[in-house]
Amino acid sequence: MSRARQPPLVTGISPNEGISWTKVTIRGENLGTGPTDLIGLTICGHNCLLTAEWMSASKIVCRVGQAKNDKGDIIVTTKSGGRGTSTVSFKLLKPEKIGILDQSAVWVDEMNYYDMRTDRNKGIPPLSLRPANPLGIEIDNFDQLKMAIVNLKKQANKKNEGSLAYVKGGLSTFFEAQDALSGASNTADTLFQEVLGRKDKADSTRNALNVLQRFKFLFNLPLNIERNIQKGDYDVVINDYEKAKSLFGKTEVQVFKKYYAEVETRIEALRELLLDKLLETPSTLHDQKRYIRYLSDLHAPGDPAWQCIGAQHQWILQLMHNCKESYVKEQKGTSLLHCSMLDLDSDVRPSPIGHLSQTASLKRGSSFQSGRSDAWRYKAPQQVVFVEKLTKLVVSQLPNFWKLWISYVNGSLFSETAEKSGQMEKSKKNARQRQNDFKKMIQEVMHSLEKLIRGALLPFSLKEGESRQYGGWEMKSELSGQWLTHVIQTVRLSSESLTALEIPNDMLQIIQDLILDLRVRCIIVTLQHTAEDIKRLAEKEDWVVDNEGLTSLPSHFEQCIVHSLQSLKTVLDCKPGEASVSFDLYSNFLLFLLSVDVSSPDLFGSIHEDSSLTSEQRVLIALSNCRYLERHTFLNIAEHFEKHGFQGVDKITQVSMESLKELDQRLFEMYIESKADPIVGSLEPGIYAGYFDWKDCLVPAGVRNYLKEALVNIIAVHAEVFTISKDLVPRVMSRIVEAVSEELSRLMQCVSSFSKNGALQVAEYFVLSSIGV
Repeated sequence: MSRARQPPLVTGISPNEGISWTKVTIRGENLGTGPTDLIGLTICGHNCLLTAEWMSASKIVCRVGQAKNDKGDIIVTTKSGGRGTSTVSFKLLKPEKIGILDQSAVWVDEMNYYDMRTDRNKGIPPLSLRPANPLGIEIDNFDQLKMAIVNLKKQANKKNEGSLAYVKGGLSTFFEAQDALSGASNTADTLFQEVLGRKDKADSTRNALNVLQRFKFLFNLPLNIERNIQKGDYDVVINDYEKAKSLFGKTEVQVFKKYYAEVETRIEALRELLLDKLLETPSTLHDQKRYIRYLSDLHAPGDPAWQCIGAQHQWILQLMHNCKESYVKEQKGTSLLHCSMLDLDSDVRPSPIGHLSQTASLKRGSSFQSGRSDAWRYKAPQQVVFVEKLTKLVVSQLPNFWKLWISYVNGSLFSETAEKSGQMEKSKKNARQRQNDFKKMIQEVMHSLEKLIRGALLPFSLKEGESRQYGGWEMKSELSGQWLTHVIQTVRLSSESLTALEIPNDMLQIIQDLILDLRVRCIIVTLQHTAEDIKRLAEKEDWVVDNEGLTSLPSHFEQCIVHSLQSLKTVLDCKPGEASVSFDLYSNFLLFLLSVDVSSPDLFGSIHEDSSLTSEQRVLIALSNCRYLERHTFLNIAEHFEKHGFQGVDKITQVSMESLKELDQRLFEMYIESKADPIVGSLEPGIYAGYFDWKDCLVPAGVRNYLKEALVNIIAVHAEVFTISKDLVPRVMSRIVEAVSEELSRLMQCVSSFSKNGALQVAEYFVLSSIGV
């Protein structure tokens, strides 16, 4: 619902006094929205609406009528505001009568008019040339009329007969009269010479005043143009110029041509001033439209709207490169020059659309600017801060640039005057012809944005000639996956904001390609860093075993993998218009993560040299950890894969299990070898100690020492394994006993014959076998 307008208020009238039909200029506020809105105007109580000429909401011109009061208010009535009020008054002057000898700037005609009506002719002076009764009688009937005709004939005959004699007899009288008339004429000229001179001077002055009064608009126009330009009232200047052009544009009067030429000079200077203001940066879309309309109404040569679009395009490109140069200098140690055109934290365009990025982001349930404190900028790498600043710059400036083009296409940049003159249709035609040029401008901005971001984050993707223009950063170390993820989110939000402007997708495809490359690079860097973290897990191993025979290593391993998956979740999710990352790209890396270090022998190397654990005990702990990884950790990781939407989980789990089993088997064989070989190696020397012979041996009196030693060593292995992990006891002990049994079987097979006592010794084998079982 629109807000009601204020009633009219008259604050000034010029002149403030005068006689009837004086032309006055009324100034004030809310004097109407147009000529049709003005429905009433009274001065000193007299209705002056018929002579009123509405100029603007603050100016009305009219003539004062035959007012009732000598002094009164000026009341304006409009449809939109109703009856108004006045803070000033007008004084009506009565014209004075001027005598024949009174000095006056206006000549008073003194000619007497003779009234032909008979009832007004009484008292005619004797010097009148009209005879009182030319018939000589009073006519009452037809006979008297005949008599009157006879009298007229007699008078005519008498006059003809005596005229010559009359002239000859009065010739001297005629000469005397002529001399008297000449003297009277000279005397009259002498007496009235000053009066006649004043009359001529008054006539010329009056004529000059009439010309000045009638054409004072043109004579005062150059000065008024200068004053209105200084005040910024360009609308008033344009209206006055259009009026002067219609009245004096084709005049042949020299004085008018001279003043009109001066007006054209001032208007040309105004065109140059408005064009400079139009091309000045930064500026708001509102100001750009206003200056374009002014230039259109002034019939400026060329196409100012297209010039403005080109200037804005170059300014945006310059802003982007200046931003890059400033941050590169700051990274290299020089102070950052805080230029006003780079300080976008205070938006230079407080337009109604504001930051379109924020609008687009809010529609998607996010915000372009996160809630971080300013301290974040001091912790973030310089390239990350630069990308945020660069995208913010583009998102804040490009909407106005795009809106300017749309207004140029649909012709809304121009006023009604341009529409009537056909300039709007001409502009639409120019816009259709320049669509490809504008498309190249947008593509150039997108190309610069993409190359500048690549130069900061992916310098290896630039061509040889592009490094100097878009690069120059000191790459001491590559950005981590966390910062790359943040950059991807920033670029995504800026892409969404630009898409909300309804920019064609083919113009934004280059940004989608950049996002894809950033996602791929983020995945590679994240997985590489995760692999390095897994390699360093051995440094965190403290060999402290819990009740289940496990250390903290499996938990660290699982946390490392899960954290990597969580960080990749945002990167792998595809936004509308983005291409999906190939499965082979990250599945192969995940296989590498899950296998590269858990199968490395260095993982269980000699860490914490001050630890009391032996290398065999560490191997047992490693076997226990591998068992837990196989039965629990890998299954948990597979669940996380499925939870985050990864495909091919079965393949990843299968390859990881195979790698883990390979490691487990090597560690197990290593432990069995370290424990079984000493026991097996002591059997043969123990059997044949003291030159024992199976053919000639004593009756066995008890268990021999070598068997006791083997049993003690087996029990020690059982105790060691039981201490670390009860679940490993069956697996380890079965292999130890199996190795001892195989060695005893081999030794027995090597004996060619046994004596009776030797056969009793063989029973020791069965005793040992029964223990193993």
